[in-house]
Amino acid sequence: MKSKLFKNLSANTLQLAINQLAGLAIFYLLSTGLDKSGFGLLNLALAILMMAFNLLSFGIDQVSIRKIASGEDSGEVISLYLSHVVLTGLMFYGLLLLAYWLAPTNTGFFPLLLLVGAGKLMIYFSTPFKQAASGLERFRLLAAMLLVSNLVRCLALTVLAILHLISLRNAAIVFIAGDVLELIINVVIFSRSTRVPFRLMWHRQKYAALLREALPQTGVNLLTSAMARFDWVFIGLMASAVKLAEYSFAYKVFEMSTLPLLAIAPLLIPRFTKMFKHDAVDTTSLTTLFRAEMVVAAFTSLVLNVLWSPLIDGVTAGKYGAVNSLTLFILTLCIPFLYLNNFLWTIFFAKDEMKMILKGFVITFTVNAVLDMVLIPLFGNPGAAFGFLASCIVQAAFYISQNQIKALNPIWQNLALCTTCALFSGFAAKQLGLNCWLALALATLLYVLLLFLSRQLKPGDAAVARAAFTA
Repeated sequence: MKSKLFKNLSANTLQLAINQLAGLAIFYLLSTGLDKSGFGLLNLALAILMMAFNLLSFGIDQVSIRKIASGEDSGEVISLYLSHVVLTGLMFYGLLLLAYWLAPTNTGFFPLLLLVGAGKLMIYFSTPFKQAASGLERFRLLAAMLLVSNLVRCLALTVLAILHLISLRNAAIVFIAGDVLELIINVVIFSRSTRVPFRLMWHRQKYAALLREALPQTGVNLLTSAMARFDWVFIGLMASAVKLAEYSFAYKVFEMSTLPLLAIAPLLIPRFTKMFKHDAVDTTSLTTLFRAEMVVAAFTSLVLNVLWSPLIDGVTAGKYGAVNSLTLFILTLCIPFLYLNNFLWTIFFAKDEMKMILKGFVITFTVNAVLDMVLIPLFGNPGAAFGFLASCIVQAAFYISQNQIKALNPIWQNLALCTTCALFSGFAAKQLGLNCWLALALATLLYVLLLFLSRQLKPGDAAVARAAFTA
């Protein structure tokens, strides 16, 4: 009999795979249908809006998952959070409209920001329902809620590409249509599937209590939102839209490569919350899970680096492959650290160690921002990638130093060994001058062999995995 964990992981992985494929198609259609300047401007607008709406959540998004997973009144949590996003979202968009009205000219970048922002406002309004589905561990429902927007955009942009009608204005209209449809469908299917009552509710004491509980996470959101797209905004404003187009292409593929992490991360928050709430900490399972994550993370880096230049130059007519090879290599070194940081962050979050998490993000953001300001003017896009890598390493070092579970102290060794195996395998395969697909096959075989030799893969791992996913 399959466990609930396996069913949730399957549903979440399926929606992520579909969403990532649709997202990849959207990204490809835009990157090839628009010139580099237009593509860079669109990504700059998306980066600014992502930072803004993540910040406006005040950290309530993650806190709501934890509150619902711990058994609090789901309807009340959703209602308070829904009231928050409507209030803050309308205020933010009102400020955008005011700035547009007061601007000396209404041409250029600002109208694009307003158009795309209208759609992202709808996505922001739908976040309470997605977070509630995650807290309730209704991952099949969450999968359906997350698929709408990308599928609509992918279909519409495909039609526009066939008709040779892709432009910044048409792309913005497509984004708005998909985002509005996502909000409508999310409200309808959440209401019908969960029967959880919700409404706009203003209760000053309860809202203030929710804000106080989320206050440490608000600081985390401020820093993670800024760090997630600080390099994009800095490159777009201080370098050029063309350089941003190149960097954002490499970064977007790098983000999409973390699909396995995106699949497992939402499942860990409610499970770790319950585990630490009842002091039922199985350190053997935790260390085995982390070792498996490192194997996947390092393999992802290996695949990207072996295939990158020949594959991407082939599908983008030479626009984004070789020019991004060094940037992509540095970014892929971040992948194992992202897995490690998410793993330890989830443990700390489940234990409600919010002040320590905030401190870690202050240090991480400071490192990232300072290095971006120094390295981007000197080295361009590779400098931005290195700044992000350095910040990931610093965050990992801080989290490990704060870890109180002794059995987890050596997990950095798994990261080091798996990454070394991947680096050696990729380097050795590339020296033979093979076709990229043959090189990948050889690198994969060598990687697996080295994993067994370094005991990062063990004969009993398959049985442990089966036990984890069966009742």
